[in-house]
Amino acid sequence: MRNAASTLGLIGGLIGILVGLFGYGYAELSERQPEVGAFFGLLDNPGFIRFASFVAPLLAIAGGAMAKARALWGGILMLLGAICFYAAFGFNVGTMFPIGFVALGGILAIAAGKPDEPKAHF
Repeated sequence: MRNAASTLGLIGGLIGILVGLFGYGYAELSERQPEVGAFFGLLDNPGFIRFASFVAPLLAIAGGAMAKARALWGGILMLLGAICFYAAFGFNVGTMFPIGFVALGGILAIAAGKPDEPKAHF
């Protein structure tokens, strides 16, 4: 389960980088060119979109990298990354795979105990 959590976190984070690039780019473009924002729609909180565009993929990739050695911490980071993706961008066709992969990786990492230990990390 730790390997699956790690793989899902890394893949979700890499896809999330693309979502973050578009989110950050649109936040900057709509702020610098108000006519673009007026045509396509204004963002309610562009500062949070910029923050989440950077932090969410970072949390997902860091959590995926930590999932093998520190499954509990890696799982918590991945779940925080999924929450950050959802809070900033919502659940739509562009975010369903990053949110799904990262959230499932976080759940698997938290559920995983060490293979040689009879009980999990709790």
